[in-house]
Amino acid sequence: MSAPEGSTVTFSSPQTEVRPAGVLRFARKLQAQVAHGRAFDCLITGDARMRRLNRKFRGKDSTTDVLSFPAGDIQAGKDNGTPRAGDIAISLPRARAQARRFGHSTDREIRILMLHGLLHLLGLDHASDGGRMARAEKRWRARLGLPAGLIERVRP
Repeated sequence: MSAPEGSTVTFSSPQTEVRPAGVLRFARKLQAQVAHGRAFDCLITGDARMRRLNRKFRGKDSTTDVLSFPAGDIQAGKDNGTPRAGDIAISLPRARAQARRFGHSTDREIRILMLHGLLHLLGLDHASDGGRMARAEKRWRARLGLPAGLIERVRP
């Protein structure tokens, strides 16, 4: 699914509220700066598909806002000569609702979710890494001009 240019973003339905070209530019920026050139593919889809993915791969019969699927051995995950980090899936309905809740655009929420998902692809896990992912997410959000991320939202 990767293009020779690198990371891709696929919307499962046509969009009017989100600028696909802007989201793709952001994905390529994440690829260059955060993932050190490792490409990833991002699917932006609905809750029903997210629920199926979550059930199939995590054994949880519920929808979620973002899922990450690491490529495994990064060197073995090369496609068209570009090393791959893996795949990300984002729920557009969840992104839309969270954007309203936190007072910013759906486009911006997708970027927050994409950064979070990419950090998981790179091996960070906020559930078990003693705050390492939270610090990385906070640092990258500041550099990328993004508001509070997922980890900060759930911490007191």
